[in-house]
Amino acid sequence: MRRPKGGSNKFWTTEEKYKIIKPILDFEKSSMQITRDTGLSNGMICNWIKTYNERGFEGLTPKKKPGNPLSKYSQKKNLTDMEKLQYENMKLKIKNERLKKGYLVKGDGSVVVFRK
Repeated sequence: MRRPKGGSNKFWTTEEKYKIIKPILDFEKSSMQITRDTGLSNGMICNWIKTYNERGFEGLTPKKKPGNPLSKYSQKKNLTDMEKLQYENMKLKIKNERLKKGYLVKGDGSVVVFRK
């Protein structure tokens, strides 16, 4: 089953995942029956069961992705002095990390030059 074109990935909460795998854990249904009922892949359901058996209910919680640290500053029009300093500090940290990895970004970021 594929998602519609232009659609986004489905986000499953911890409770939804547990509700789906609970009949399998209680030996009420097989994983193939759940696959047919929900339309999810058998591999995904088996991964959820494996992580539940290894780490329990907390293992089913979705991982948080760090995102862009500059986005909270770049969306605001009027920054306070402290926010301006934090924004500049964050930009310098990112530039420093890029230099450590061996490349420079010129201009608006569209040109990347690798150092040798």
